[in-house]
Amino acid sequence: MERGDWVYIVTNRPNGVLYTGVTNDLVRRVFEHRKGTVPGFTRKYGCKRLIWYERHEDIRDAIHREKRIKTWLRAWKVRLILEENPEWEDLWGELVGENRGTGA
Repeated sequence: MERGDWVYIVTNRPNGVLYTGVTNDLVRRVFEHRKGTVPGFTRKYGCKRLIWYERHEDIRDAIHREKRIKTWLRAWKVRLILEENPEWEDLWGELVGENRGTGA
């Protein structure tokens, strides 16, 4: 996994609830979502499937991008996901080096 800062989207199911987040450790953060270890929105709604992510060189850029995406209409977020992951596959396997998922 490349070093960097990440903006990501997780969901509970294809076309389900969407959560956009930012982190400097994508594997750790998605693992936390998958296990439900952190109280809040994603645990409440069962958002465990990583469906989109984007790398940034600088955390400020990642935070800015996350904030912008959070203001978008749902249709725009869905379009962003579909461009890279039309089947809404869980990209966790790709992230941790398993041979599953599509590129993002």
